[in-house]
Amino acid sequence: MFNNKPTVGVVVLTMGSRPEDLSRALHSVLAQQLVSLDVVVVGNGWKPEPLPAGVKGVYLPENLGIPAGRNAGIPAVTGEYLFFLDDDALIPDPLFLSHAVAKFVTNENVGLLQPRIADPLGGQTPRRWIPRLRKGEATHSSFVFSVLEAAVVMPRAVCDAIGGWGDPYFYAHEGIELAWRVWNTGKTVWYDGELVVQHPVTSPTRHAEYYRLNARNRVWLAKRNLPWILVPFYVLSWTGVQLVRSIRTGGTGLGSWLRGWGQGWAQNPGGRVGMSWKTVARMTSAGRFPIL
Repeated sequence: MFNNKPTVGVVVLTMGSRPEDLSRALHSVLAQQLVSLDVVVVGNGWKPEPLPAGVKGVYLPENLGIPAGRNAGIPAVTGEYLFFLDDDALIPDPLFLSHAVAKFVTNENVGLLQPRIADPLGGQTPRRWIPRLRKGEATHSSFVFSVLEAAVVMPRAVCDAIGGWGDPYFYAHEGIELAWRVWNTGKTVWYDGELVVQHPVTSPTRHAEYYRLNARNRVWLAKRNLPWILVPFYVLSWTGVQLVRSIRTGGTGLGSWLRGWGQGWAQNPGGRVGMSWKTVARMTSAGRFPIL
């Protein structure tokens, strides 16, 4: 008897510091129905064990950062589709992956799907979780040009075509590059307000290096991806945004941010990907000129 279920490789990234959350995340993955799963837990500086039956582990002796950690899990799983999930996220619907795959089947132009991320306690969705300039309602679906990395689904063929996540970033803005690179393949990136993954509300500033890496990676993002003539305009626009934010918060983190900004210009961002002018035109037509 043939198994016609769609195949999904699931990559769960963890540092091993949230064992209860990881257990809940994995059980919500293993509860998925109408799909064939191949699941791996990538331990970023942590040996992932014990694990539920049928779940594999990849041990990275040192913390390589979020994007490199996710990339380490890709060759460990099979599947026509890939699902990347944070260890503190939870899938409330056992048909989530089946519905996500159906979105790709019905619209082959979609190369990446970002579900709606919701607070498991029912609190209001933080605005930063809606990856749009004009935020609107979290339940509204649309094209987007960045993704919240906690949970994303994509065809493996698209992931292979763009070379996976941007290893050099370590943390911050890798979801913007991922989306840009998908757009650069001729595909689109879709935020789906009907599909839900739960994630506790946390502050990004909890990471000690948040301000420095936020600034460094913003410059790297431009240097790695945008046509050269757009690079200074993109960086200057976001520099203005950050300065306004810093004024409103009394200068919190501004020194670290400025150090990271300088590092972004001085350091090699790990190679150049390059975005075509055709992609710039497609993104602009879909609602986002890639400067702000």
